[in-house]
Amino acid sequence: MRVELIKRAADVLLDVPADARKEIIMLISAAVEAPFPPPGAKAAAFGNQCWVEYMARGNVIEVIDVGCLC
Repeated sequence: MRVELIKRAADVLLDVPADARKEIIMLISAAVEAPFPPPGAKAAAFGNQCWVEYMARGNVIEVIDVGCLC
C-alpha cells in the first residue's frame, strides 16, 4: 500500500504544530487500514483536532486534504 499526498495537503502537514502532525499521520495510518472507499469516492478520517480526506486509486491512498483546528 502506498500513500500519496497532493501538494496542498503536504504543505499543510509541514505547517502544523508537531502534535497535530502526529495526529494527522495517525489518521493517515488508520485510513490505510480501513476498508477502501469505492473508486472515485472520497472518504475521511477524523481525530480530536485534525482530519484527513482521501481517495483510493488502485493500491494507492491519495490524501487530498488535511487540516486541524490548531
